[in-house]
Amino acid sequence: MFTCSLCFRKLLILLALGSVLSACATVDNRHDPLESMNRAVFSFNEKLDEVVLEPVARGYQRFIPSPVRMIVGNFFSNLDDVVVAANSLLQLKFMDAMASTTRIVINTTFGMLGAIDLASDISQVSDIDISKRNEDFGQTLGFYGIGSGPYLVLPILGPSTVRDTVGIGVDSTIFHPARAIYTSFDLLTVRLPVTTVEFIDRREQLLDLDKTLEEASLDKYEFVRDAYLQRRESLIKNDGAASEEEPVNFDEEEIIIDD
Repeated sequence: MFTCSLCFRKLLILLALGSVLSACATVDNRHDPLESMNRAVFSFNEKLDEVVLEPVARGYQRFIPSPVRMIVGNFFSNLDDVVVAANSLLQLKFMDAMASTTRIVINTTFGMLGAIDLASDISQVSDIDISKRNEDFGQTLGFYGIGSGPYLVLPILGPSTVRDTVGIGVDSTIFHPARAIYTSFDLLTVRLPVTTVEFIDRREQLLDLDKTLEEASLDKYEFVRDAYLQRRESLIKNDGAASEEEPVNFDEEEIIIDD
């Protein structure tokens, strides 16, 4: 009971924060009024990635066999389906919530705790649509009309907005089954190691995009920002229908942010 009450209070605080800060953007530069600060954080992230994150990810790719990496990726994808199911339910998308819940049940049981993505295989060879969905609390806030607020570059985590930052907080502290842990003991023994492995796994999956990003534009900051904002706007306008596996469009001429 105490845990549920704590979660509810955190949810209200984060919702209030998102509502207040979403109005902070200026009319002249609504999308990126904090550009100077964002560029400084972006440069820090780039240096950290160059020195630490990318070498670790490449070592992970080199020394960990591909089948093991696939199992790790499937495991974390199965945990993410809990977040997707919760946010689908909050957005009143009951069919999507049921599909994600079905994925969790199938992959957790017959897929050996998510090591094998049987649900996606079933969806591909049958008329049963239990393919991977893409929903998070940032999209949930957008569904209820809360504006994105200024564009933000978060240390380590990268591109975001005020709304999506609140969404990350809610998803991480309330919905995600591995990270929604509150005691200091669990933080050190479960949450931190799991989050570290997940971060390395996801960075390894992005290694192939590095060269594309470097060659895409003279200003990498602007390119990443516009690609991020366009994709998030698309996910919300399309009611989150885009699949998580849908690739980001890196055609610079197609990156247009509506006013």
